[in-house]
Order: sequence, then C-alpha cells, then structure tokens
Amino acid sequence: MSTQTISKPSTWGGGNSPFNVSYGKLMMWVFLLSDAFTFSSLLIAYGAIRYSYPSPDIQKIESLDIGFADDVQSKFAPEVTNTVGEAAAHATGHVEHFIPAMRDLGIFNELQWPSPDLVFNHFPFAHGLHLPLIFVSLMTLILILSSVTMVLGVEAGQRGDEKAVSKWMLYTIIGGFMFLGCQAWEWTNFITAGSRMYANPYGPPAFAALFFGVTGFHGFHVFSGVVLNIVVYINNLKGTYAKRGHYEMVEKAGLYWHFVDLVWVFVFTFFYLI
Repeated sequence: MSTQTISKPSTWGGGNSPFNVSYGKLMMWVFLLSDAFTFSSLLIAYGAIRYSYPSPDIQKIESLDIGFADDVQSKFAPEVTNTVGEAAAHATGHVEHFIPAMRDLGIFNELQWPSPDLVFNHFPFAHGLHLPLIFVSLMTLILILSSVTMVLGVEAGQRGDEKAVSKWMLYTIIGGFMFLGCQAWEWTNFITAGSRMYANPYGPPAFAALFFGVTGFHGFHVFSGVVLNIVVYINNLKGTYAKRGHYEMVEKAGLYWHFVDLVWVFVFTFFYLI
C-alpha cells in the first residue's frame, strides 16, 4: 500500500502571523472583549440616564463663591466647627449643614443631576476644605502608576529576570490595595452622607445607584486583579515560571490589569468629569 503525503499550504504568507498566540492569551483577550461590552453597556446606560436630567445651574454654583481649598465648614456651619473636634465637625457639618444648604439653594435636588465637584470634594485629613475631585484624581494616579509597574514586570519576565518580576509585581499589588483603600474611604463618605442604592441627598437616586453600581463593579475587577497578581507573585517566588522557561502568566495578568486601568479612565471621565 502506497502512502501519499499531502502538503497543506500556509494561509499566512507575510511576516509574523497575528494568530501566532497561545491559547491562554487568546482566551484572555476573548474574556476582556466580553467584559468591555459589559462596561460599555454600563457607561452607555449612565450617559442615557445622566442626560435625561438637566445639568446643575452654573450661575447658582458660582454665586456660592467657593474657591479651591476654601474652608466650607466655617462658611456653612461655623458654630459646629467651634463646638466639636475638627474631624467630627467635618462629618457633622457636611451632612447636617452643607448638604441642606445646597438643597435650600436648589443646587442639590431630585430634578437635576448634581455637580460632581460639590459631591466629591473631600480629602483625608483636610477636613472641611473644598478640594473638588482631588481625591479621585489621586486614585487615578495610583492606578496608572500600578499599570506602569505591571509593564515593568512583564518586561522583566521577557528578559527572564525572576527577581525583577517579583519586585514589580509586589509594587503592582501594593498599588491595587491602595486604590481599593481609597475607594473604600470614598464609599464611606458617600454612605455617611446618606447615599444608598435607593436614596441620594445630592440629587436623583439614580446618581447614587449608578455610583455604587459602576464603581463597585470596577472595584470588584480591581480586587480580582489583585488576587490574580498575588497568585502570580507567589508562583514566581516559588520559581514556577523559571521552571517552565517562560513568564507568559505574567503577561496574561498584565493584560487584565491594563484593562482594569483603561476602564477606570472611562469611568473617571464619564462619572466625575461629565
């Protein structure tokens, strides 16, 4: 019986094939694509609901004459500042005086979308000062820097530098925990003010529901990324990837972490700036 060999021509004829990728990387890209659809749906829903409400009255906000780093505590609740401690005055004055004053002026009401720079104007240990969006900007910087350390970790893996991979992965993990800690602090302030999924002292309940839903969903992804990075970090300390002869798992974790970072840029833009 004769044996005939059939040659199959290559379907790719130029340069490096874009399909020359491992199954693990391919599935990570598929997962990220599906997750991008989910986040896109959330942000599109946010945009649709946001623009179903009128924007805040800029003239009313400007009439408040609140400058950057002004002491809004003494402006709206001077008697509270003089009778209790600084930290307690901030919490008490903001909930019992600042928010009611904004509602009395019509700046915070259920019929119009609140101005983010009046809602997110807190900063740790800067009690009572008007620092609009400074804290969330710090959160953004932390996440971007953690993405940089992840890039350096992936580059070290491509060079086969085991110690450098461990170092940069550890920095990335620390950055992730810092971001989660900042988000927990922001949520605590928002909840202390009386915000719930069904209630919002700053304006329409949909604002609070979307805040918890969108930032919470992203925060869950950050937490998942931190767990994944910890697993990669421990495996690298054990020499798992050096024994395999490649650090592809670091690259896959990096893809996920960069996606989380990129999504936050859109969340920051849509929710805090628009």
